[in-house]
Amino acid sequence: MTGTALVTGASSGIGAAVAAALVRRGYTVYGTSRHPEKLDSPVPGVTYLPLDLADDASIEACAAAAGAVDVLVNNAGESQSGPFEELPMDAVKRLFQLNVFGAVRLSQLLLPGMRERRRGRVVMVGSMLASFPLAYRSSYVASKAAIKGFASAARREYSPYGVGITTVEPGSIATGISERRTQYVGERSPFRGAYDTMLAALNSHEAKGISAEKVAAKVVAVIEAGRVRPLYAVGSNAPVVFALRRIVSRGVSERMVARRHGLR
Repeated sequence: MTGTALVTGASSGIGAAVAAALVRRGYTVYGTSRHPEKLDSPVPGVTYLPLDLADDASIEACAAAAGAVDVLVNNAGESQSGPFEELPMDAVKRLFQLNVFGAVRLSQLLLPGMRERRRGRVVMVGSMLASFPLAYRSSYVASKAAIKGFASAARREYSPYGVGITTVEPGSIATGISERRTQYVGERSPFRGAYDTMLAALNSHEAKGISAEKVAAKVVAVIEAGRVRPLYAVGSNAPVVFALRRIVSRGVSERMVARRHGLR
């Protein structure tokens, strides 16, 4: 399918790669950024719209400016880390507003048009951590699990209308996200040693991870699939990892994830 696509967080990383790939496929592409006028390297062929996912009025204005959209890729968000008991509640609320509630509201505004036209795709860009939780990433894991839950349940509401809703879960990606991650851990935290061990492993995995372009290729393939599955994963040996999870217990799976990040 081709048509009009809206990709949130299209100023860099996965969002920029998805927007560029859709332009090459012949779509009319809108990308979002908090401050489009300040972009250093906008993606050629993409029309940028301002969007602040923490502001309901901004979300509504973005949906109105985009108009009739055939494809929505909810990619924008925040990465966050910290020991569970040290996460400030205002930071957790901000994370859920950006990663979950903003995407849900934007989807609510654009899905009626897709339903009426009886065609469309909504892709939630999640994280494999939602399927394989990691200590000290609890708020981020929870936000990605929440957006996957919305998509998994809502997809059956829209499939009779020719609209597919799905989640793509990337593994480790080399996008420089480690430099932008918000962190909440005290210098004298009792968790400091384990947290630093986890973070060093996480950053190392991301530095050696797959490219944003490979994630974008998966997203485009999902958009253009005849029928979409509830969940797709890419990177971090996803086919092997998900197959292994089906034959080992959840406890074993979580211990394997912990050990991969230097935790006991």
